[in-house]
Amino acid sequence: MDTIGPALRVAALWGAWLLLMLFHVELGLMPLFHGATVEIQSQVPARQLPRLFLAMLVYLLLPVWALLLAVHAATAPAGWSAAVGWRAAQFALSVLYSATNVVHLMADIRIPDSRRDQVLLMLVLTLVGGLLNLETWRWWQA
Repeated sequence: MDTIGPALRVAALWGAWLLLMLFHVELGLMPLFHGATVEIQSQVPARQLPRLFLAMLVYLLLPVWALLLAVHAATAPAGWSAAVGWRAAQFALSVLYSATNVVHLMADIRIPDSRRDQVLLMLVLTLVGGLLNLETWRWWQA
């Protein structure tokens, strides 16, 4: 049973997902460098922003954790990080993140003045998420 290959593919896909998220944020902020505003009307009260920022931090740190676990599993295929429970957790996390990406993509498409580059990037991010779902499923079932 080859567990190194799937673990490396999962790690690579989490890495690609994280890079695409970084590009999504970077492209969103790009107008600042050209004197344009990126301000949007927020419905979140200012007192709740620290919780929102913490939630975003956790949202971005979980894939980092998943990537590190997949790399660890690739380097120690008989170790704890390659156990079936952790592989199932990788699959569950990838499905959860794919669902949030689909919701975000649909929201971006529905915004009348959304930027095409952001929509395209979210589409690619959603496709990478789909590949991640497939690969984590295969790894879990191996």
